[in-house]
Amino acid sequence: MPQYTAPLRDINFVLKEVLNSDKHFASLASREEVSEDLVDAILSEGAKFSENVLSPLNQIGDEQGCTWSESGVKTPEGFKEAYSQYAEGGWPSMTANPEFGGQGLPNSLGLVVSEMVGSACWSWGMYTGLSQSAARLLEVYANEALQQTYLPKMTDGTWGGTMCLTEPHCGSDLGLLRTKAEANADGSYKVSGTKIFISGGEHDMMENIIHLVLARVDGAPSGTKGISLFVVPKFLPDENGDVGERNSVHCGSIEHKMGIKAQATCVMNFDSAKGFLVGEENRGLNAMFHMMNSARLGTAVQGLAAGEASFQGALAYARERLQMRSLSGPKNPDGPADPLIVHADVRRMLLTQKAFAEGSRAFIYWVAQLVDTFYFSGDEEERRSAEELSELLTPIAKAFVTETGLESANYGMQVFGGHGFISEWGMEQIVRDLRISTLYEGTTGIQALDLLGRKVMGSGGKQLMVFTKLIHQFCKEQSDKPGMAPFVEKLAALNTEWGEVTGKIGEKAMNNADEVGAASVDYLMYSGYISLAYMWARMASIALDGDADDAFLKAKLQTAQFYYQRLLPRTESHKQAMLNGADSIMAMPEEIFAF
Repeated sequence: MPQYTAPLRDINFVLKEVLNSDKHFASLASREEVSEDLVDAILSEGAKFSENVLSPLNQIGDEQGCTWSESGVKTPEGFKEAYSQYAEGGWPSMTANPEFGGQGLPNSLGLVVSEMVGSACWSWGMYTGLSQSAARLLEVYANEALQQTYLPKMTDGTWGGTMCLTEPHCGSDLGLLRTKAEANADGSYKVSGTKIFISGGEHDMMENIIHLVLARVDGAPSGTKGISLFVVPKFLPDENGDVGERNSVHCGSIEHKMGIKAQATCVMNFDSAKGFLVGEENRGLNAMFHMMNSARLGTAVQGLAAGEASFQGALAYARERLQMRSLSGPKNPDGPADPLIVHADVRRMLLTQKAFAEGSRAFIYWVAQLVDTFYFSGDEEERRSAEELSELLTPIAKAFVTETGLESANYGMQVFGGHGFISEWGMEQIVRDLRISTLYEGTTGIQALDLLGRKVMGSGGKQLMVFTKLIHQFCKEQSDKPGMAPFVEKLAALNTEWGEVTGKIGEKAMNNADEVGAASVDYLMYSGYISLAYMWARMASIALDGDADDAFLKAKLQTAQFYYQRLLPRTESHKQAMLNGADSIMAMPEEIFAF
């Protein structure tokens, strides 16, 4: 089982040198002052907790899984104790609003901790991440009474949270949901229905679980326009705000899954459970999308976290494992064979892992900073621009980083050869745990439709132009810098092509709406490769400014070159596929698919 080591050098490089985090943090209004010493302390302590407490639980969690009984769900050995340490350390309150006991630190800094936690043990980290997302939703949409009732205990980590969306018959089509809410005389509601795939729906790590439930009030319009959002606690708070009477919400079962076995994925039954309306009736989906946007970026972190963990395991093994001789002559002449890392194909896999992990880290951290700016900047123009850009980039981050993270995780298994298929090495667990990331919070196909259909076509290309103008300005500024030509010339050409390709798809879609669906996933992956190319060009520029003898910066520059020469050319195949249109996809009659 790989022992996770937090990549603090690279994390600090991205935060401080690429993204100028000191300047970013200082620009945020209504946030606590964030000094460099504080950032260093948070990263150091987060690394220690992830490496020493969580990483040893990863294999235990996979082997034991969660266990269900009528009295509740029990998490694996050590999970509850680790959470107690986490809560005692003040981690749940890190980015929360000081009004409810939070520390008020930027969400982008919390995301860095989430990466370390997730790389060490993703199943464990999901319990905390979902709770924080639920608390943020209540902070934005709930009335003061609900906020005062639930947020203090969710902020200090005593209580957790979930989001209860989908049902057995409707999947991602929430307009079909059947869970009902009937108004009570006291202003509360009776919520009845069954929800499935509820991560952390029942467990023993926190005192109370606050469910955010989508339901339809009697007489509400059909479809998504008739959906409302409710707070339905596992235990109803008493008059002192503590755990009181048990509510009529229960876990009917937990799913038996391919991966993330230590994360309780629950079937939740609501039987006239007492709930409280969040926001306005029939406006619940709007509020829930707020939480889902946060969860989408959190899921992108899973792709990064798993890719990093798999790379670390594969790199250590490739350095130690002796197999065959190098094609260019022995590199370990005194040994029986050469280490795997001397072989070109093994290096191809390792460099692919490294390029995706480090490029994704820079990309996700940047998007998180944009979200910070949208919520907390005092400059209205900055807020508007950050909102447009973060909305465009979020589906790219969620889908592209999880898809490429899965590729990286599979390469980690491949480097191990047959041993990669054996559980004790831990590499196959990374693949199994990560596989869900391309499915939940909206599949890759759904993210792609959101990107191309809603964000790009829906805005008439304006949201895309916010990003392409940024790339254009960067290329212009870097065009005369020594060493940057191989990066900016290719990036500038792709940036122009991006707009042209978008226009061609738009023209086709005017005559056939299926053109958008047919092109969407290729379009998203094409966009993702360009997005990471922008981040790698930024990192290459900084590496060129640094000490030429610094091994870290030398590796950074050489990885950037690998990305541009070996991975970025994939854009061409995605371009050709999406421009070939929908005909070959839609032509076959349904009845002959089986022949």
